[in-house]
Amino acid sequence: MIDLLLFGVFPYVAVILAVAVSLWRFKTREFTFTSLSSQFLEGRQLFWGSVPWHYGILLLLLGHLIGILFPSGVQAFNGVPLRLYILEGTALALGLLALVGLVVLFIRRSANPYVQVVTSPMDMVLLLALLFQVVTGVGTAILYRWGSAWFVSVEVPWLWSLATLTPNWSYMVSLPLLAKLHAVGVFALVALLPFTRLIHIVSAPLPYLWRPYQVVMWYRQRQAIQASTVPSASNVRRDGTPSLGEPTPGQSQPV
Repeated sequence: MIDLLLFGVFPYVAVILAVAVSLWRFKTREFTFTSLSSQFLEGRQLFWGSVPWHYGILLLLLGHLIGILFPSGVQAFNGVPLRLYILEGTALALGLLALVGLVVLFIRRSANPYVQVVTSPMDMVLLLALLFQVVTGVGTAILYRWGSAWFVSVEVPWLWSLATLTPNWSYMVSLPLLAKLHAVGVFALVALLPFTRLIHIVSAPLPYLWRPYQVVMWYRQRQAIQASTVPSASNVRRDGTPSLGEPTPGQSQPV
């Protein structure tokens, strides 16, 4: 019964919740579709956390996507032991890279007093959920070897059964607990998506393609305006006070 709920029912509940709440949020709170950057408050920790995190997680997601779309190709690639070793080592290194970056971001959010001001409870919930997901993924890679091999033969068929609306949760029954937690964590993140700043990953600035052009005032024009209003040595009285009401010869009176 637990396997049925976790791997046969919960994925659909998570996706429906994510889609419904995301549409509602877009219709009612469109301007909250943003990552709400805090870089202007603190930048050094953000760099050392954000760069490893994004490089690690994006490459890992790409690897998972390749396994889902081309499982037979991954199986053929893993047929050569050396290539399997390289793939497993690379995936583990990327997981550790993402974990280090995420820990830095978590410390930044929880310990930096400036960033704490703009940190909401859902930000911390999201970071904890991401930490849980990365830790379970790295732990699975360390404790249960050759994950790229059994991922495409066990979890990918389960995912495709969900996509074709014929859920077959029996694929997941024999997996170890850590791998099950990692799989459930994916859909837990999907359910959290519309309630957090993670929503920005599904937004794209498409209106920029057809919005009107912006009128930009050049910097040299601002310099000319400032020069006409700031007192210079030529229009300062002998007593040292500026004479803004008396323009110098050849200088027009500012309007």
